[in-house]
Amino acid sequence: MTIREFKMPDVGEGLTEAEILKWYVQPGDTVTDGQVVCEVETAKAAVELPIPFDGTVHALLFEEGTTVDVGQVIISVQTAGAAADAPAQEASAPVAEAAPAPAPAAEKPVAEARQPVLVGYGVSTASTKRRPRKAPAGTAAQNGTAAPAAAPVLPAVPAQPGGERPLAKPPVRKLAKDLGIDLASVVPTGDGGVVTREDVHAAAAAAIAPQAAPAAAAPVAPQAQTPAPVAEAAAPAVEPSARETRIPVKGVRKVTAQAMVGSAFTAPHVTEFITLDVTRTMKLVQELKDDPDLAGLRINPLLLIAKAVLVAIRRNPDVNASWDEAAQEIVLKHYVNLGIAAATPRGLIVPNIKDAHAKTLGELSESLSSLVATARDGKTSPADMQNGTITITNVGVFGVDTGTPILNPGESAILAVGAIKLQPWVHKGKVKPRQVTTLALSFDHRLIDGELGSKFLADIAAVLEHPRRLITWS
Repeated sequence: MTIREFKMPDVGEGLTEAEILKWYVQPGDTVTDGQVVCEVETAKAAVELPIPFDGTVHALLFEEGTTVDVGQVIISVQTAGAAADAPAQEASAPVAEAAPAPAPAAEKPVAEARQPVLVGYGVSTASTKRRPRKAPAGTAAQNGTAAPAAAPVLPAVPAQPGGERPLAKPPVRKLAKDLGIDLASVVPTGDGGVVTREDVHAAAAAAIAPQAAPAAAAPVAPQAQTPAPVAEAAAPAVEPSARETRIPVKGVRKVTAQAMVGSAFTAPHVTEFITLDVTRTMKLVQELKDDPDLAGLRINPLLLIAKAVLVAIRRNPDVNASWDEAAQEIVLKHYVNLGIAAATPRGLIVPNIKDAHAKTLGELSESLSSLVATARDGKTSPADMQNGTITITNVGVFGVDTGTPILNPGESAILAVGAIKLQPWVHKGKVKPRQVTTLALSFDHRLIDGELGSKFLADIAAVLEHPRRLITWS
């Protein structure tokens, strides 16, 4: 019998710590390869961690609510059989990145594929085969798993030959998919011709002009849909006689605070406001809800507001940009990753809809629904919060008329949508009750001057006042 250790992996691409939210196992429990043993929260999202081997839980090294550095042992497991001879170091590799077992010289079906449990991975029920791979020099295959010894970076080798499926670990494939990179076109640098994260990022950088794309944290404004409760660590107990309660700042909230301070004091903010009559848009929302062609889709004002923003960007493309401080360049984006600010009990996050500019109304509706549901479940992946270009935040769901939102780091603008209320309004020369709202646009004055910002905001308002412009301006 041997005690093997499982270390806190880097589950968020470069993060240094994570908080243990919940243990799903206790000492004495039997665990199997791929079984989820705990849920942790990083600065970006909540993630479930699977154990990479079979055995019996020996000890839990940290209690729930503890923040643990990446690389620290969090659980030990008693194992038996050939697995006992494998070094404990194996378990320190990032979760879901442990290299798949190299097949022997003769291919054979994999008896049981590890059940994927991290955000973004689908479940494959079909048996699969892997072609044999040559183990790196000096590395022995033990217990059917290649020990992930640190190997020097090999010289770049040509992209995968003969149309073979590129070798890459599941998280790397997910990253490539999110970035729109074809793995077959990526030059691998990993041992045995394996495509690494760095290879994918390098390919993405080569395909798109360099851009300032920090991991998105949340703007100050709340989400675009009514916040839904999400599982979170228990709040500290409050004594009835206590005059103060101290709450540790960590996880999403900590990074949000840091990002907002950085954004507020780095990008010169300007905020402009416009109050408008959206009665026609509200009527169109109802008509679309009754349209059988859109049955089953979530149709709401936010959907048409998002579409209006996309139309206004098309008419004013220079607003869709970022500021590269290091290169002293303005990077114009020819795609729109539309962020939707979402409030959760863990803090504010801003997932974004990739390539929103290319989506139909139905596709945009599906993306919004998926984005909100994922945020509600606390399962938004780091990739979903990266590379946003412009954000919408709906403060109106809280009955708020307007605000001055802070830019999401790396983005050029953020639109706050106020409450839509029945108000007296001059319409066709007479005072009538109309559906009225106020929009507030904050933008980076290094990128967007007053004229451009004003035109952009005025175009959004014009579309919402006369939604037929969704067609005539498209």
